Amino acid sequence: MTKKKKYTKAEILKSISTETDFKQDQIRCIIDVFIREIKTALIARKTIELRGFGTFEIKVRKGRTRAHNPRTGEIVSVHDHGIAVFRPGRDLKQAVWGITSLEK
Repeated sequence: MTKKKKYTKAEILKSISTETDFKQDQIRCIIDVFIREIKTALIARKTIELRGFGTFEIKVRKGRTRAHNPRTGEIVSVHDHGIAVFRPGRDLKQAVWGITSLEK
């Protein structure tokens, strides 16, 4: 099994900095504010639509009285709770459609 390669925030910052005239500190600030805005909107139960990329939204997962803790096997009760979900947009779906292996 091959381990998936991660693309980190630091690598994204460096790439954007190389392609633009912005310094990495400026880009980091913009990305941090962008992520904070997404979190704030989701907490306020808003849907975030980024055309050409996808949609972030909150879905409520029903609780269960007999769930299992996967680490201990203990039976626990889980209340209804929100989860953040991402639905890729058409452009993103089409861009990755032909990928048949996780190896590069």
